[in-house]
Amino acid sequence: MAPLQVLESFSRMDHSGPVGLNIARFLRDAIIRNQLQPGQTLPEAELAQIMGVSRQPVRDALIRLSESGLLRILPQRGTLVTRISVRAVEGGRFVRQAVERAIIRQAASAVADADLRAMRRNVDEQEEALERGDHAGFLALDDALHQGFARCMGQETAWDALAEVKLQMDRVRFLSVPTHATPGPVLLRQHRAILAGLAARDPDAAEAAMAEHLSEVLSSLPQLATRFPSHFDAT
Repeated sequence: MAPLQVLESFSRMDHSGPVGLNIARFLRDAIIRNQLQPGQTLPEAELAQIMGVSRQPVRDALIRLSESGLLRILPQRGTLVTRISVRAVEGGRFVRQAVERAIIRQAASAVADADLRAMRRNVDEQEEALERGDHAGFLALDDALHQGFARCMGQETAWDALAEVKLQMDRVRFLSVPTHATPGPVLLRQHRAILAGLAARDPDAAEAAMAEHLSEVLSSLPQLATRFPSHFDAT
């Protein structure tokens, strides 16, 4: 399948809200999941034809994603998927550490038993996803778990604020888990350590487990940059 053909499913999906925003989300997910790889050109007219829309919402989506650092618009040359910025990954990890360590400390003192049970079910489902080789499903559950930490403390706004910050981290995650640069069992162990800290109502233990977990992305970067040199930008 040609790279852009992964976008054909857009026209068969149900969408609500502004078309340009839906296109931006769809393209963002394709880039994060490595379906559209660094260096891939995205011709506006061809995208519009494949996705079954007019050119204006496509143009709006490309501009939005260029502002997020996922695309680079070159005048007279077209639009390219950017390489993964190592600096942005490191910066995103720094911000996530600050926000999520604060959230998990708060949760360790106040998490409800029902929320804790839901988190444990989530991690069990993560293990099942890994066993059947469903890496995308595992990563979706991973995101849902972290969102759950924020939601149970009424910190949804903080999680929403991380969405842009963690885009480059997410690109690394979709490379590292399927290629085992970051072994799934390691992430499961770290998630369970966070939950153990919450269950013990121990803010220090929960925070330490979260700090270890969010540092894992940095451990995989050198290996991934060696295996996929065309995917990364060290500047």
